[in-house]
Amino acid sequence: MIEPTVTMPPKRVRRPPVRRSVRPPREAVRFPVLAVVFVCAACGLVYELELVALASYLIGDSVTQASVVLSVMVFAMGVGSLLAKRLRCRAAVGFGLVEAGLALIGGCSAMVLYAAFAWLGESRYVLVAFSLAIGVLIGAEIPLLMSLIQRAGGERAGRAGRQAPLGEQDDAAGTVADLFAADYVGALVGGLAFPFLLLPWLGQLTGALVTGAVNAVAGGGLVLWVFRRDLTRRSRALLVAVNLCVLTVLATATVLVDDFEQAARRAVYGERVRVAVHTDLQEVVVTGSLQEPPDLFLDGRLRVAGRDEYRYHEALVHPAMNGAHARVLIVGGGDGMAAREALRYAGVRSVTVVELDPGVVRLARTDPALAKLNARAFRDPRVHVVYADAFNWLRGAADRLQERYDVVISDLPDPGITPSAKLYSEEFYGLVARVLTATGRFAVHAGSATDRPRTYWTVDATLRAAGFATSPFSAAGRTPGFAAGPDRADRADRTGRGPRDWGFLLAVRGDRPPALGLAPGAPRLRSLGTGTLEAAARRAERTRGAAPPPSTLVHPRYGA
Repeated sequence: MIEPTVTMPPKRVRRPPVRRSVRPPREAVRFPVLAVVFVCAACGLVYELELVALASYLIGDSVTQASVVLSVMVFAMGVGSLLAKRLRCRAAVGFGLVEAGLALIGGCSAMVLYAAFAWLGESRYVLVAFSLAIGVLIGAEIPLLMSLIQRAGGERAGRAGRQAPLGEQDDAAGTVADLFAADYVGALVGGLAFPFLLLPWLGQLTGALVTGAVNAVAGGGLVLWVFRRDLTRRSRALLVAVNLCVLTVLATATVLVDDFEQAARRAVYGERVRVAVHTDLQEVVVTGSLQEPPDLFLDGRLRVAGRDEYRYHEALVHPAMNGAHARVLIVGGGDGMAAREALRYAGVRSVTVVELDPGVVRLARTDPALAKLNARAFRDPRVHVVYADAFNWLRGAADRLQERYDVVISDLPDPGITPSAKLYSEEFYGLVARVLTATGRFAVHAGSATDRPRTYWTVDATLRAAGFATSPFSAAGRTPGFAAGPDRADRADRTGRGPRDWGFLLAVRGDRPPALGLAPGAPRLRSLGTGTLEAAARRAERTRGAAPPPSTLVHPRYGA
């Protein structure tokens, strides 16, 4: 008997449900990654600007220092991007260590650069080293973050048992665009925060340390929280320990920054620092006691050597006063010394001082030693101070002024220092010519004729191109051991020699050079010793070489 075949219904095989994330991993990490990219980009640009600003202050010639920092850093960013390839297999821990290293090196860069200048006397190589290291670390950031985001998308597709669809693969281009957009916007914020927030509120050293701490918290927090599943227990412990050490170092340095700055200042200026203030524009330091002539430093450069400043200011002012001198204009001269010399003439009715930094005038007016040295010139009712950029002020002065000046005195830093280069340009001298009377005289400090003859004769050529006829002369006789000019370069700081003379140019409008001489009753120029102005002119002429081209705004000719 054939038994009937019974067909059983097929058994249902229960498959484990596919675990779906409530929020896709790539979308979940996009916002915190972009936020950290924004913060890290802001921090990176602050490090860059910090190096440029401090190097310009310590070394001088801001154009050269900015070029060195920017070029080295951009090159290093390319190197960092290539080196990041080796860390792609461990992108999470690699990014965490990169950010910790960037926070430590960038945060401490200003202190180390300042320490190298103060105790070693040379900071150029340190500047290049920090620019290179910071650039390499910044260049490694974006490639590592891209690896982490792509891995998140790949893991999502792998858990779903499929390949990433074409649209999801194409989203990598959108991710790159988002990362670079956050990077550029962060750089904008960092670039604006440095001059308007960090520098005035915290200063260069503390500002860099605080920026480093923010960098460490942002980078470490992203890896330890958002990408924690990509870390082994050992790598997680390593990142926590490294970030805690970095934050401890930065916090300790922040607490000790004032003591460090005082010690470094003593190393630079000696043990007799009496006043040290940061104005909105520069650091102003006065050394010496109340019983002796003070020395005045602006941004680390000697502007007034109390023991022999009279030699410089007498030679600058008195030859220009040989003639009508009722109205005198002094460009620079915020220390009051040039005004003191001009006020020695009874025929002076007004002295206008155009000074960029109100802090210098305030100190020269209120500090007992400086006020004594300048004979309290700023208390004289004939003295009027204008706080402005001399170039911009002169552009409108010819239209505003009902009278012209009989004498214009340019008491400015050496033309080799980049911020003052535009005040040694043909355009600036053309503005001076507009405010001079027909017989007015223009006295210019032009640096050392002996040590830097090309710079000196470039000033002469520039004056001639602006329509002036010039009489060059050189004054010496400085006190041994003191800097001769109103600026002191590194070589003068470390060797104690300084330039051997002051170079001046007396100029008038037209093609007939002015006669060198002193007004009746004028004091003898102590910088000439027993010599004469004619001998001083011959001394300057001996340094003349081939005529250099004039310096203009768009083509400055003054070397560092």
